[in-house]
Amino acid sequence: MNASTPSAPHDRPKPRLLDQVRETIRIKHYSPRTEEAYVGWIKRFIFFHGTRHPAELGAEEVRQFMSHLALDRHVAASTQNQAFNALIFLYHEVLQVQLGEIVGAVRAKKPKRLPVVLTPEEVQAVLSLLHGEIWLVCSLLYGAGLRLFEALSLRVKDLDFSRGELLLRDGKGQKDRVTMLPEKVQPALRQHLEMVRRQHEWDLARGLGRVPLPGALARKYPNADREWGWQWVFPAPMLCFDRATGEQTRFHLHETTIQKAVREAGRKAEIRQHVTPHVFRHSFATHLLHDGYDIRTVQELLGHQDVETTMIYTHVLNRGGRGVRSPLDRPDPGASGSSGP
Repeated sequence: MNASTPSAPHDRPKPRLLDQVRETIRIKHYSPRTEEAYVGWIKRFIFFHGTRHPAELGAEEVRQFMSHLALDRHVAASTQNQAFNALIFLYHEVLQVQLGEIVGAVRAKKPKRLPVVLTPEEVQAVLSLLHGEIWLVCSLLYGAGLRLFEALSLRVKDLDFSRGELLLRDGKGQKDRVTMLPEKVQPALRQHLEMVRRQHEWDLARGLGRVPLPGALARKYPNADREWGWQWVFPAPMLCFDRATGEQTRFHLHETTIQKAVREAGRKAEIRQHVTPHVFRHSFATHLLHDGYDIRTVQELLGHQDVETTMIYTHVLNRGGRGVRSPLDRPDPGASGSSGP
């Protein structure tokens, strides 16, 4: 074969395993966070077995790794489940190998804990210590029941001020849903968008203004990543390089920015519970149920696939022995007043 003759497709080197994993994840339109987590667990699995290729391993090696996570690393049940899902994805979707049932693996037990819920007064106390875009983000977490990543990944076109609605795209489980846009945040949100628009116009004037687009939209609509409607509602202050295109782009605010601010506000407000951004979502659901809204409505607003997931908030409402009054607190008809020992 002449040196200048292009090689046939079957002569080209096969992509490395982790590159295959990333490509398969992107074809299936999984989120960047899922890609990062799955690749990380697959790397740990490979190193646990002495850098052997997963094609040489199987169900027994997966079982050993899962038991290691539970017995030696003492990981949480949700963490172990994520690792398990990553390995199932690797074998079923990338290597095209069916593992069968993983028998004998020690699985971490998932504790049944009630979510942390703040009172309405505590919510307002925390929010009053937040300012600017951080206040806006947290107001949407509580006012619309959003997950933190859902709020940060909002696009301008997802806001409908006329209908008072938010469109959540590709939420957990890759489902879209609609929830409310609280009236209280709308004036501040409009002012915030004006500042974001000026920043976007400044970026465009410098030949920038691109944002990452979901799925294959960047290929289908080459200029959509510069359009105003696709811009982040909460863009990051600094530009970065898009791993997929190698071009300068602007991503949305990082989660840690909000997490640190909320943790500090909870401390200053002297809240005894551990305050995180997700506490706002828990409080949203519990307060709606307390106000008498139907659990199916709350389930739809939260985007829960199963109503059983939403039911946990009814247990938070029934504080003090499931809402049952103690017989010790029953009024004594024969006594004129309370008496102690």
